[in-house]
Amino acid sequence: MEFDKEYSKFFEEFGKSKKMVLSTCFENKVTSRMMSIVMFDKKFYFQTDKNFRKYKQISKNHNVSLCIDNIQIDGICEELGHPLKNSEFCSLYKENFISSYQKYSSLECEVLFRVNPLFIERWRYIHNNQYIEIFDIKNKKYILEEYKL
Repeated sequence: MEFDKEYSKFFEEFGKSKKMVLSTCFENKVTSRMMSIVMFDKKFYFQTDKNFRKYKQISKNHNVSLCIDNIQIDGICEELGHPLKNSEFCSLYKENFISSYQKYSSLECEVLFRVNPLFIERWRYIHNNQYIEIFDIKNKKYILEEYKL
């Protein structure tokens, strides 16, 4: 199936970790901040402090967006408990963000979140032509359209 093939290819190209912008919203107030994100099982993971505004916003509204370069990801954010209880997350986070892992992961107030993607849009350039690549995860639809000015 084309969707599965292209979706797997996207995650292979994406890699294991990135610094991404996380946007959250509650009561019509949108906020964004840079986050250290790791990826496995085609999902995105990050940790944060329960006292921060982003935690409070996510607790009230699970819809979030992640953004990096020419990629936008809309998804549902799910709280998973303390980061140290997830060995796969800890291994990747330690490998890619050692300083943050050492400073924050063991703090009692830290919590792990998983972003389950629902929709991914990426601008691509193929042979000097612009394309919009769309992954509609819920409906397992893949679209690659040339963008013409």
